[in-house]
Amino acid sequence: MKSTQKIAGVYIVTGFIESGKTSLIHNMLEDKNFTQGVKTLIISCEEGIIEYDEDLLKESNCALVTMDTKDEWNYKNLVELDAKVQPERVIIEYNNMWGINHLGDVEMPGLWRVVQVITTVDATTFDNYMANVRMLLTDPMKEADLVLFNRCTDDMPKSQWRRTIRAMNPNANILFEAEDGSSDDGVADEDLPYDMKAKIIDISDDQLGIFYVDSLDHPERYDGKTVRFIGQPFQEGGMPQGFYLFGRLAMTCCANDVAPIGWVTQGTLKPVTRHFYKLTAKCEVKTNGKESVLMLVEQKTEPATRPREKYLTFN
Repeated sequence: MKSTQKIAGVYIVTGFIESGKTSLIHNMLEDKNFTQGVKTLIISCEEGIIEYDEDLLKESNCALVTMDTKDEWNYKNLVELDAKVQPERVIIEYNNMWGINHLGDVEMPGLWRVVQVITTVDATTFDNYMANVRMLLTDPMKEADLVLFNRCTDDMPKSQWRRTIRAMNPNANILFEAEDGSSDDGVADEDLPYDMKAKIIDISDDQLGIFYVDSLDHPERYDGKTVRFIGQPFQEGGMPQGFYLFGRLAMTCCANDVAPIGWVTQGTLKPVTRHFYKLTAKCEVKTNGKESVLMLVEQKTEPATRPREKYLTFN
């Protein structure tokens, strides 16, 4: 008889003890959009200060298994757990002291697929651990899809820490979370590829995606500044006369889903989308209720040649 077991997505959560791994997993389980009643196996490889909430485990359809020693993390045990629980999702709370190489050296059951690796960091101890146990701290970060700093305060050097992580893992997402649950990406002016101190900030074609994302996340950073870049004017429904969308075509999810993205711009340029222009514009932040957005005010337009890349990228 063929097995009806499905592929199980594996989430690996690494980090030193007391770095917030269990709290993060609790948050994952409290998110109904994430759990969706899927049978989940949690493998906890260390005993932290915070214990798992038994009611939450039951409510989110989770089976919790604890491994107390490094030797228990082996293929035979994992296969037996897979057969017993038949999970559709696996969350591994891994012990940093066992070494990240040991995690990778042990083969996982055939239907397990790693979908995300998260490393949690206690911001209050980061500098101390970097000075004293750097390799144990940073080795998991080199493999992480997300590095999550928690317990952050406004006076911490988040931009400096961000550059440290970027040097080790250029592809990792990095988030800094405060005690109140708010978070930010820690991006500072000096982290951006264009000169934020220039009288006119020239943004090249390969930097435009970065500008677009950062202007969504941090519109206040550009308020009152002047930018210059190449794009196209688009006519968007509902815009009054004298306004247009200036930006580029982008693949929003796939090759068949192409749409213009950019900035609402005030000016006299006519939305002839087959033409490219070099736009010099002043940035203004506009607030609509609780949301702030960046708007451009046209200062100068010049005909420009079509960029080499057809669509805007976000690399």
